[in-house]
Amino acid sequence: MRVAIALFTSDLRLHDNPVLRAALRAADRVVPLFVVDTGVAEAGFTAPNRAAFLADCLADLDEGLRARGGRLVVRRGAVVEETCRVAAETDAAEVHLAAGVSGYAHHREERLRSALEADGRRLRVHEGVITVVAPGAVTPSGKDHFAVFTPYFRRWSAEPPRAVTGAPRRVEVPEVGGLPVPAAADLAAGDVAPGLPRGGEREGRRRLAAWLRDGVGHYAGLHDDLAADGTSRLSPYLHFGCLSPAEVVTRARGGSPGADAFVRQLAWRDFHHQVLAAVPRAAAGDYRTRHDRWRRDAAEYDAWRAGRTGYPVVDAAMRQLAHEGWMHNRARMIVASFLTKTLHHDWREGARHFLHHLVDGDLANNQLNWQWMAGTGTDTRPNRVLNPVVQGRRFDPDGTYVRRWVPELAGLAGGSAHEPWRLGDAERARLPYPAPLVGLADGLARFRAARGLG
Repeated sequence: MRVAIALFTSDLRLHDNPVLRAALRAADRVVPLFVVDTGVAEAGFTAPNRAAFLADCLADLDEGLRARGGRLVVRRGAVVEETCRVAAETDAAEVHLAAGVSGYAHHREERLRSALEADGRRLRVHEGVITVVAPGAVTPSGKDHFAVFTPYFRRWSAEPPRAVTGAPRRVEVPEVGGLPVPAAADLAAGDVAPGLPRGGEREGRRRLAAWLRDGVGHYAGLHDDLAADGTSRLSPYLHFGCLSPAEVVTRARGGSPGADAFVRQLAWRDFHHQVLAAVPRAAAGDYRTRHDRWRRDAAEYDAWRAGRTGYPVVDAAMRQLAHEGWMHNRARMIVASFLTKTLHHDWREGARHFLHHLVDGDLANNQLNWQWMAGTGTDTRPNRVLNPVVQGRRFDPDGTYVRRWVPELAGLAGGSAHEPWRLGDAERARLPYPAPLVGLADGLARFRAARGLG
């Protein structure tokens, strides 16, 4: 009897999973294995929102496997050691794994390959499982990655799509011990956002079907509209691999201008993955340094985190993050620009706060989007500054988004919710809302002086 292991990481699905499919082809029986990695915070187990979502994903994956005659085998500990232990217990000849992009993922693959080969077993690493196009599959001449999105997107769009496959009909698992599927409390301690979505492949596929049916056609016109909330909200399901990005693109591509705009966003996701895969240090350091001497002001940082900056669209976005574990993409850009450009705080402070709260907290996209806004990343205009008042009026013109998340301003009419400081003194005094943390002109001057822009 031949046995193989399918080691699940960021591919928690049965549909279109090359890791599971390859393991099933290679063996008579397969161990669908997930190791609760106790040795690395980067895996996200210590962030309560992602822990709760992950628990849903694992329970759903286990249920799907049981419907096919199998089950999810859960172990807890160091991934390499636990995987090798399961391989020895079942005499598995091969372990199949999705390729990662972070420095930790690369190191994990190297250590696992070495440990397995020392025991006469093989590691099979599969590219293009967590992205549409595998990092490194398209590169500019003489370089290992694209640093500018537009030429990357042209090459990405020309790549022939991988054939999308369905879920297996049956998964036979050998006798092997495992732990119960963990609950959220088993993975991390802490409060979970009250508006957190439910995780799992079934929920992700339900949302994808609804999005392709009712939402994607309007995406081109609504994706920046803060109040309309016209985005897919599929990012958590893509982050945990509940949805195959290749399947999402295959099903969406070419349907409408909205679908094309949506597919472009998935290309941005792949773009950041290929940057981090080539430059792992960008997870913690500047991709392109500007030699910034970032300011440190605990009161300013705390006000930003709490949504008490005095700039309504910034505060609305930060409060949405706290309530839902998610934030609209346009809002992410606004709050990141405010922290790094207006307040001139280190982008790592913002990235760390986002990773604590975001259910879709993906290392590649989070860190590199923060660097894009900070001007230390791949943006070709590194000194651009987003004015939060202008952004609010443009993308939330009647103040609906602001009033939804900042109830102190609920009584203000129309766009006046974006500039409450323009009210009369008596009316302003009655609002339980702070004055602006810093004047925008002062913040801009501070940033320009810090960057030596004159």
